[in-house]
Amino acid sequence: MILIPVVNTARITTTNPDGVVNEDIYSAVNLADSGLARTVFDLAIKGLKKLDLEGKLANANVVTIADYSQSSKKKRLYVIDLKDRKLLFNTYVAHGRNTGDEYARSFSNEEGSLKSSLGFYVTEKPIIGSHTGFALLINGVEKGFNDHAVKRAIIIHAADYATENFIKKHGRLGRSMGCPALPPDLNKPIIEKIKGGTCLFIYNPDNKYICSSALLN
Repeated sequence: MILIPVVNTARITTTNPDGVVNEDIYSAVNLADSGLARTVFDLAIKGLKKLDLEGKLANANVVTIADYSQSSKKKRLYVIDLKDRKLLFNTYVAHGRNTGDEYARSFSNEEGSLKSSLGFYVTEKPIIGSHTGFALLINGVEKGFNDHAVKRAIIIHAADYATENFIKKHGRLGRSMGCPALPPDLNKPIIEKIKGGTCLFIYNPDNKYICSSALLN
């Protein structure tokens, strides 16, 4: 296994020829400077470790966090290389139309809700959508929270409304049909990096989710 559970959920343990080395990834990558709270990172790592132990991840070295506790005007998507301790991408990500305006406040697992779904996902393969172009399938693995993602056609895709120019014109990002939509110039590079069995964590301090998630409790 690439990741081995340790007491501090913010520390990733990796093995190398010189033995076992513990690294505080959060501090090493300076994630606080990019706006990601340690508590959110810790939750992401906790869920990632459980998914890895269950054999659901093909690549546990990369984690993607969409922090929907932040304003949509913030660069609230983080793609982190845990092995090399690097922040690979930090950019905008849109939430669902009925989830909120500037802030994400309401979530759903139901088809037709036009809302974002919280929790952990495992990335699958890229596709070419008829309306979205190059996109990434994501499989929600938390029953009751995001396990209808495939049926709802929730994917990662590019959107012109997920850009800084849109924020300048409208005071916030635009909103999707429930998908985590990305800036067009970064959509393909991000998808190519996270495709094929990595962990995606969509976060909000929603009490129902935090208290009920099997991966966090």
